[in-house]
Amino acid sequence: MKKWAMTLAIGTSLLATTAQAESKFQCEEGETYVMNVMVSGVEYWFPVYEAFKQAAQAMGCKTAYTGTPEYDVNKQIASFDQALAKQPAGILVHPMNSDPFIEPINRAVDSGVAVVTFAADSPNSKRTSYVTSDNDREGAYAADVIAEALGGKGEYGILENPGQDNHDKRVAAFVARMTEKYPDIKLAGRAATNQDANKAYQAVLSMAQANPNLGALFMPEANSALGAAQAAKELGGTIKIMNADVNGKILDMIKAGEVFGAVNPNQGIQGYMGFMLLFMAKHPDLIDPMNDWKRAAYNPMSVPFVDNGFAVVTKDNADDFYWDAYLKRRGTKGIEE
Repeated sequence: MKKWAMTLAIGTSLLATTAQAESKFQCEEGETYVMNVMVSGVEYWFPVYEAFKQAAQAMGCKTAYTGTPEYDVNKQIASFDQALAKQPAGILVHPMNSDPFIEPINRAVDSGVAVVTFAADSPNSKRTSYVTSDNDREGAYAADVIAEALGGKGEYGILENPGQDNHDKRVAAFVARMTEKYPDIKLAGRAATNQDANKAYQAVLSMAQANPNLGALFMPEANSALGAAQAAKELGGTIKIMNADVNGKILDMIKAGEVFGAVNPNQGIQGYMGFMLLFMAKHPDLIDPMNDWKRAAYNPMSVPFVDNGFAVVTKDNADDFYWDAYLKRRGTKGIEE
């Protein structure tokens, strides 16, 4: 064989091998992956879905954004079941509560639909992987920030959302950190506001009246911070509001000094890695690990936990977190596509 012919043959073989390898990380025609949430209008989900979609499009996959606008676990499960009825390749789900989602997730996996959880987990289900920020670290870090702002002395309050796994962890870590490291900062009171700004507003007014030395408040989500910040403003603006998660209104309030700061999960990484974990869970043949996965009959792509990290949002960097600017930069229609 002539040298040029041999080179051509080798090149053709390499191209074929490369194409074959690349095809493994490409979706088949119509292969669709779904993201499912509760309170579907909450801005937190939008960057998660945007990056979920970005990863999917890179591999020729289709996506859909689903969920329920209500804060209701039964309605979210109903929306999950509606998505499952269409037999997508996989579902990335934020389970509002852990245990009620065990049966729906198990039913999905048993039917051949891959399931990965994000931001909140259903650890006793058959979900393949879980991607989130470290809620314990978030809560502890928020406590350190508030403690420094208070000068190591004072009183703080908690507004919470009992029953949602990731929120409970943030609050527990915050309180534990304060108790262990800052004994001169006392817990003045706790109130369940359940992501309701009006409940948060009333709770802060009541807590401040009963505790005149209240210096700070922590809450594990953004909606309660809206009401808490308004109450704090009316009380003179001396109570420092620290929350988790951001949206446009919270960012505006941080810049205005009405909210002290927020810890915010890296939503884009959460969505991107969520899709990658989901795709791999659907295609376990992509890897042949040296273990007993066939004998034990489990998905070899199982990754128990991926930490997507978090950022601390202050006046100095708030401009980097606006959803509308992110969407404009990416040139897409967000959850509408």
